[in-house]
Amino acid sequence: MEWQPDEQGLQQVLNLLKDSQSPNTATQRAVQQKLEQLNQFPDFNNYLIFVLTRLKTEDEPTRSLSGLILKNNVKVHYQNFPPAVAHFIKQECLNNIGDPSPLIRATIGILITTISTKGELQTWPELLPQLCNMLNSEDYNICEGSFGALQKICEDSSELLDSDALNRPLNIMIPKFLQFFKHCSPKIRSHAIACVNQFIIGRAQALMDNIDTFIESLFALAADEDSEVRKNVCRALVMLLEVRVDRLIPHMRSIVEYMLQRSQDPDENVALEACEFWLTLAEQPICKDVLSGHLAQLVPVLVNGMKYSEIDIILLKGDVEEDEAVPDNEQDIKPRFHKSRTVTLRHEGNEGEEGEESDEDDDDDDDSLSDWNLRKCSAAALDVLANVFRDELLPPLLPVLKELLFHPDWVVKESGILVLGAIAEGCMQDMVLYLPELIPHLIQCLCDKKALVRSIACWTLSRYAHWVVSQPPDSYLKPLMTELLKRILDSNKRVQEAACSAFATLEEEACTELVPYLSFILDTLVFAFSKYQHKNLLILYDAIGTLADSVGHHLNQPEYIQKLMPPLIQKWNELKDEDKDLFPLLECLSSVATALQSGFLPYCEPVYQRCVTLVQKNLAQAMMYNQHPDQYEAPDKDFMIVALDLLSGLAEGLGAHVEQLVTRSNVMTLIFQCMQDTMPEVRQSSFALLGDLTKACFLHIKPCIAEFLPVLGLNLNPEFISVCNNATWAIGEIAIQMGTEMQPFVALVLNKLVEIINRQNTPKTLGVLISIAVTAEVAPMLPQFVRPWCTSLRNIRDNEEKDSAFRGICVMIGVNPGGVVQDFIFFCDAVASWVNPKDDLRDMFYKILHGFKDQVGEDNWQQFSEQFPPLLKERLSACYGV
Repeated sequence: MEWQPDEQGLQQVLNLLKDSQSPNTATQRAVQQKLEQLNQFPDFNNYLIFVLTRLKTEDEPTRSLSGLILKNNVKVHYQNFPPAVAHFIKQECLNNIGDPSPLIRATIGILITTISTKGELQTWPELLPQLCNMLNSEDYNICEGSFGALQKICEDSSELLDSDALNRPLNIMIPKFLQFFKHCSPKIRSHAIACVNQFIIGRAQALMDNIDTFIESLFALAADEDSEVRKNVCRALVMLLEVRVDRLIPHMRSIVEYMLQRSQDPDENVALEACEFWLTLAEQPICKDVLSGHLAQLVPVLVNGMKYSEIDIILLKGDVEEDEAVPDNEQDIKPRFHKSRTVTLRHEGNEGEEGEESDEDDDDDDDSLSDWNLRKCSAAALDVLANVFRDELLPPLLPVLKELLFHPDWVVKESGILVLGAIAEGCMQDMVLYLPELIPHLIQCLCDKKALVRSIACWTLSRYAHWVVSQPPDSYLKPLMTELLKRILDSNKRVQEAACSAFATLEEEACTELVPYLSFILDTLVFAFSKYQHKNLLILYDAIGTLADSVGHHLNQPEYIQKLMPPLIQKWNELKDEDKDLFPLLECLSSVATALQSGFLPYCEPVYQRCVTLVQKNLAQAMMYNQHPDQYEAPDKDFMIVALDLLSGLAEGLGAHVEQLVTRSNVMTLIFQCMQDTMPEVRQSSFALLGDLTKACFLHIKPCIAEFLPVLGLNLNPEFISVCNNATWAIGEIAIQMGTEMQPFVALVLNKLVEIINRQNTPKTLGVLISIAVTAEVAPMLPQFVRPWCTSLRNIRDNEEKDSAFRGICVMIGVNPGGVVQDFIFFCDAVASWVNPKDDLRDMFYKILHGFKDQVGEDNWQQFSEQFPPLLKERLSACYGV
């Protein structure tokens, strides 16, 4: 007997569906409760599918809603559906996939793919064969509904479909889909391409076997009159460029011409897909050969795509000039993530942590439109192509650019300023000729009457900040800074944001060049505190933190401290412990504390206490959560990480003064707990703090060494590179303080450190080993790492670290001279890399080299030194007489 609904029950479900379309929140809440009650009845889901597939008299939105509620139930409760209910739902879906209504067909398709992702592709063997079969139906609705469902399954389960688990259905499906590229209905053609497109990036074997047919079929559709089909053709070609460029190369000329046409498609979605082609091509080695003949056509197309469309301007409220008094919509504020502190030893004078990327793709600042659009894609493509072609891009670009930059229509002029910013990185060398004329023009654009022109001018100027700073300050830096500071106080929020970000970039480039203007800069930034709405305040904290990082101790002047600290502390007091705005504020204060050093003393007590409290609260909440996960929420550990990092900033800035704060708190216990946290970033920050406190007030660390070192040893795991680096650094700082008392603990960390050196060859690790080496424990292990050590050290410029490293190795050779014999040539090479070692170190080298020569005798030394490259021989003989 087929299941039949009860009339009363059906009416109840229909009423519920009607209510759930009401805008009233109280009604909505009642609906939610009712749904949860009804979910207790096993056949409630039968009613939902019945409304969707059988109640043709009901209006479509109600039927579709019934299907969507069922889809959510499948997502959450499918494993608890009785077999009969699951069977009835699956049957109904397949029998009604050809419903006359496109909305109902689409809803059934969503339901089918949701069931199949619940592990049902394996247990619903008739699904794929039936859907593929129904593609042959004469009835358009059945064919389209089946294709719609297949497209969703291909999107959601592409990997599973290309695996042995299902007996490789793609071998049948892909040739089948390819037949439909020629179908008379554009909707069906579009579905067919979209299905095959799901398998390009994964290089599904069944597609690779049919790759030439696929490419030919795409070419046949190149001029299709339907924009959805054209969009899918472009998307396919972009992906093929990534995975099967070999197959496209023979046709490349015509593909480029096609993409040039499509990049100007009247349908912006097609143009956007086509524009992705240039972005992807720029990453291919063939880019230069393929495009060099086409730059004259391509450049104007990209530049044209960089104008705001009319809809952009409406969405960006381009006509609203003054909105500074309008509070921000909280949904518009992106969540902030804190990057936990990495200890950087300043090698080769490089200040940042390796691998920090600047925001390349901030090609303009339409955050509220943060959807990827043609303007952003065109700008990004021009940016990467400028990096590929460098100065070759300028001949086709400059005439166009000149016209844009001085154009009377603000939309055109704005796009010209964006173009100028996009090429800054790639074409800088040749742009230098024009900058003396362009920079003053851009500075003038900062006063334009259109807010969107002012904001893009901020961004573009920031892209040329490096050049501005390299010129005499009065020429460009001073006028630029004066205007940017005015823009920071603009009456338009978008301009405030762009100016603040640009100013932060300028600070990073100018560093101490800003010192003469500090008073003026601080007046502006502090005034912005009283003026800014929520979102821009967060960016303002960044600008202040970057200022502190850039000018360092020059900020430690009573008049500057008087200006800056009161508003920061006022915000600090206003924010609750649970407020995520603490992240940027704590980061900012950490930079300020490090810069102000003893100048921060009057403010350090409450800041220190609060950080300790934040860590304590977070640890307590984590403990409660671990014991009773059903009753407590997991803590947001970012609060703990940021607090630990600010404590590090305090320790670094206050130095020995931090001692009195440590005395009056349980910070050592907290660090010990954080060092054992499950989250790597928490451990990373706790090791940084441990190292900073070791330098600042070792007497508090010393009693805990026996507990701390085993935990540090456990974290010498290069899998978590930042954790490992910080742990290594902390061990080194402890070893320096402990001296020979380090002896009993060396065994805990030694083998791991030697292993890391052999794997990674990092100078950081070397420095630490040397600090420990003083204890002579390491000498017996010399043969294990002397070679990687020497190879690593020869590449470092003369500096303090290199000096202490070589002293360590000389001490060890003194204790264990035999340990270096096998690799002595590497030692010689490393010694020769010194330009001018200190006198006593030069003596140490002299003794070791001559000692070795005397030991082996003149003849053997002659044979040995024959292996030296001529340059090495020359240097050793000139500097050390061997």
